[in-house]
Amino acid sequence: MTGRVLVVDDDPVQCRLIEGMLQKFGYEALVRDNGDAALALLAGADGPQIDCVILDLVMPNLDGLGVLARLRQAAVKVPVIVQTAHGGIDNVVSAMRAGAVDFVVKPVGAERLHVSLRNALNTSALEGELQRLKHSRAGTLGFTDIITKSANMAAVIRIAEKAATSSIPVLISGESGVGKELIARAIHGSSERRSKPFVAVNCGAMPENLVESILFGHEKGSFTGATERHTGKFVEASGGTLFLDEVGELPAAAQVKLLRAIQEGEVEPVGARKSVKVDVRIVSATNRDLIADVTAGRFREDLFYRLHVFPIAVPPLRQRAADIPALARHFLARFAAEEGKRIRLIAPEALRLLAAFPWPGNIRQLENAVFRAVVLAEGDALGLAEFPQIAAQLSVQVPTQSAIPALAADALPEITEAEHPVEVSDSSGSEPEFFASTRTDEPSLSPAESPAPLDALPLLDAAGEVRPLDEIEAELIRYAVTHYRGQMSEVARRLRIGRSTLYRKLEALGLSGERAESGYAVAEERQPGKIA
Repeated sequence: MTGRVLVVDDDPVQCRLIEGMLQKFGYEALVRDNGDAALALLAGADGPQIDCVILDLVMPNLDGLGVLARLRQAAVKVPVIVQTAHGGIDNVVSAMRAGAVDFVVKPVGAERLHVSLRNALNTSALEGELQRLKHSRAGTLGFTDIITKSANMAAVIRIAEKAATSSIPVLISGESGVGKELIARAIHGSSERRSKPFVAVNCGAMPENLVESILFGHEKGSFTGATERHTGKFVEASGGTLFLDEVGELPAAAQVKLLRAIQEGEVEPVGARKSVKVDVRIVSATNRDLIADVTAGRFREDLFYRLHVFPIAVPPLRQRAADIPALARHFLARFAAEEGKRIRLIAPEALRLLAAFPWPGNIRQLENAVFRAVVLAEGDALGLAEFPQIAAQLSVQVPTQSAIPALAADALPEITEAEHPVEVSDSSGSEPEFFASTRTDEPSLSPAESPAPLDALPLLDAAGEVRPLDEIEAELIRYAVTHYRGQMSEVARRLRIGRSTLYRKLEALGLSGERAESGYAVAEERQPGKIA
């Protein structure tokens, strides 16, 4: 799905119409019939993440304007599109002043609603990106700036929020590219030290002979090339947070000095005569198995226990599939603005492609893939054609640019967090094993030979050729009539056609006789007060 939309309306007919449009657009729809229920869902701590709200202004008890006021009081930032049958200018002004991003009049057309939803989501993504940039530059990045809809990641954030209330040393573990530094910055930005410096050091990028100088500083003339006095990262971060990224890469000599600095709260610059007191909160991160390194003697055990006081494990992106659409939209908003392109959305089939990929490089790889897609894009949407490398690795046929809009949104499987793909193989010369279900020792079958579920509609005939459209349509209608026991109103509603259209198709396809023989001919046509 491209997003989750909440529909709030006391009219069940309008709710069904809007819900059908949303599903056609590729959105997941949630429905509430009153303002109180909508507020409980939006403001609830354990409620689902809502990307947009379609809100009716005229409702009993708590009306739409009341819902907007309550959302503002609760600081719930979600784009709201209001709709009403009364399209007066006063209603428009009141709704916009209350925080609505758009206004539609009932009955809204599908195209108008689709445009409004796209604009609302794009505006929300841009506003979120601007807010994150401001917070990042000010050093006040918080947990609300982390883009996530995953239950796995929500648990990580809850743990990190507890760590932010203390000065306890934190060790963040996870694969490269999962966002360990972002978690560290959020811990600092949510702590009492947020007004002090946040200093990040990549321990794996420092030359071995300069590690002590970079971390602890040096005096002028203490070694060849030391032409100036250097304070060191510990002193720079004094009063704030020192983030030691890839701490497992530190050489043994630097590990000894780091342990003493943490224990004593002081550092000794190279060539200095006395130590310097520092007040630093240590947050470290690693993509290695430090316990295995301790066992192998590559990492000091005493230093490990000094750093491993409050461990936080960040799951890889393949276990957070729910985060992929939101992250992709976030990167799209940023790169489209940077590249000066008017790209408004990512097509549903492209989002499903991204959700199906295992992302061995995690969020960093997704960011680069979206950046490349934005550069390749020639239209106002990102489709399968903009992600050729991802499609090739998943063996998905990439259509031409003109064929993308006609591609069904369910051409790719729905991926949930419960479906964990297999780790990518590192062996050379072999294909990556992305999913457990993609590898099988059974002989492959042709489409015509493959077994199908009982309720599946075969698209190929016995000869392996595509069946005529009228045959498929006739079989679908026949199945629907039987499935809904001849309740033609329900059949028409489920097929999303009018009853008169359904009756015409029954006559044209020669199914009216079958319908009469089935015993359902007049089951629902009898009206109260009429003689059958």
